Amino acid sequence: MPSQTTSARPQEAPAAHSSSLSLTVGNTPLAFISEPFVPGGGFWAKLEGFNPGGIKDRPALHMVRRARARGDLRPGATIVESTSGTLGLGLALAGIVFGHPVVLVGDPGMEPLMCRLLASYGVRLEIVTEPHPVGGWQQARRERVQRLLAETPGAYCPDQYNNPDNVDAYAGLAHELLGRLPHIDTLVCSVGTGGHSAGIHNVLRHHFPDLRLVGVDTVGSTIFGQPARPRLMRGLGSSIHPRNVAYDAFSEVHWVSPAEAVWACRTLAARHYVSGGWSTGAVTLVARWLARTAPGQAIVAVFPDGPWRYWNTVFDDDYCRAHGLLGAVPAEEPDVLDVPTEREVRRWTRCTTVTDPLAGTR
Repeated sequence: MPSQTTSARPQEAPAAHSSSLSLTVGNTPLAFISEPFVPGGGFWAKLEGFNPGGIKDRPALHMVRRARARGDLRPGATIVESTSGTLGLGLALAGIVFGHPVVLVGDPGMEPLMCRLLASYGVRLEIVTEPHPVGGWQQARRERVQRLLAETPGAYCPDQYNNPDNVDAYAGLAHELLGRLPHIDTLVCSVGTGGHSAGIHNVLRHHFPDLRLVGVDTVGSTIFGQPARPRLMRGLGSSIHPRNVAYDAFSEVHWVSPAEAVWACRTLAARHYVSGGWSTGAVTLVARWLARTAPGQAIVAVFPDGPWRYWNTVFDDDYCRAHGLLGAVPAEEPDVLDVPTEREVRRWTRCTTVTDPLAGTR
């Protein structure tokens, strides 16, 4: 398969003080989003964009730390992983902190700013040029990762989709919420690898047994049983079925379209000076509806990153106009499915029946 490769300078051994970089991760702000964006109600937003690279700084550091402790990742060995962007930033940080070269595999949808940032952090970036006929860009990236692992002696892949350390990494975020809020009724999370929804819920459910977990996916994603289609939104959704998705924990799932996410991102920014990218927009739309329809409930929505990386997509009028994303105000209520496979969804849709599409085959 032909490829494109972006090379950067080799990583040097970390300075003695570089481990302090990991202390910049966590303890992110919690903001209350209410009037005028949420008429008659409100929800709490955990602003993970205040981490240096976003929410996935947490699992990147934790997965690398645990792999080193087990001996799976030897000192100075190369880390190889597939990413759509945010985990890549986290692994770049982990590589600097712990002294590991990092090789990442992306695809043509990776934003130019992300590519340049990763290169500046010393990452070697490979770009696959053709999607896999079944698993799309994700599977194409994963197959390239396997080739790189075979070619690189001692290399280690964190495998964010299936690594339980990815889930465990979010215990700290859950405890941050517990330290700020006396009660939580509903947790709203975007779902990609399944890591942060499972990890936060694992901790919170012991304190709040009636906690409801609401998953937010994108149209065209196969995670919850919809057919896999080419997807515009990045950071949530999947063309494969990650093992880290805790299907039995979800009370319901919502699918959101790109135009609806753009509306939520831009409207939230204009009214509250808070925003983010695709995942944040999708989560915002669902949390806003939940707050409006269940007044008095304590709702927490996790915003995975901030808006800066989306200057040429979500916040670019020309890009949004070219993809038909402007002027599409979401409906007041989501469409409803009885079961996830009832029909293919095109717009914001809700389903309270959540099952593992691969149940019995895993």
